[in-house]
Amino acid sequence: MAQKRTSWGNVAEWYGELVEKEGSYQKEVVLPNLRRAVAPKAGDVILDLACGSGFFSRVFAEAGAKVIAVDVAKDLIALAKKQPSLNITYHVAPATKLDFIPDGSVDKIVLVLAIQNIEDAQKALAECARALKPKGSLHIVMNHPAFRVPKRSSWGWDEEQKAQYRRIDGYMSESTVKIQMHPGDRPEEVTLSFHRPLQVYFKFLRKSGLLVRSVEEWLSHKTSEPGARAVAENKIRKEIPLFFYMEAVKG
Repeated sequence: MAQKRTSWGNVAEWYGELVEKEGSYQKEVVLPNLRRAVAPKAGDVILDLACGSGFFSRVFAEAGAKVIAVDVAKDLIALAKKQPSLNITYHVAPATKLDFIPDGSVDKIVLVLAIQNIEDAQKALAECARALKPKGSLHIVMNHPAFRVPKRSSWGWDEEQKAQYRRIDGYMSESTVKIQMHPGDRPEEVTLSFHRPLQVYFKFLRKSGLLVRSVEEWLSHKTSEPGARAVAENKIRKEIPLFFYMEAVKG
């Protein structure tokens, strides 16, 4: 069966700028939480899987870790290499085929906002388990699958209650959805997102010999501009998490 196209390589420059600009979710929410959770340090061997333009790889390398940065998109790897680091080695490869990494050689793996773009997530997680040292840890960040379901979730406004709410029209059913890469421009540039309920990921991890050690749900850092709905919007923003984080360890 042909592999479905999920690479972000065609929009590499735009995506790299989006991730690293001030105010981005990656910079304001994911980075501080991930740095705390991963706690990179000198001597760590860290695999940044689906590394994109290398934003998180560079943060880990600056902390003294030896970083292996991998992405399936050669354009994103080329972009990452424009900011070289002696502590980072880059590879173009899918998350399901990491045969250049020896068994049991990696202390920590990070998979940030990518697992929902990996068609064979089970195989990717099995590769992570193979590469990890005993007691090594896998850190996954994803769009929260309970609240951000592609094409089946949205914001709504209850005029009578003067309340913002989140509408969910589906969760348990797995789905494959086309997502426009560059909203507002170039509608032909699309990728695929694979929605799975949380139990599917937990089952994949268990089958791979990885045990979930911790779970967190991360909120948006944004606030609404002053207006009639601002209070309600800010209130619900603190109730509905954007991101789901979990750490799994190899037994």
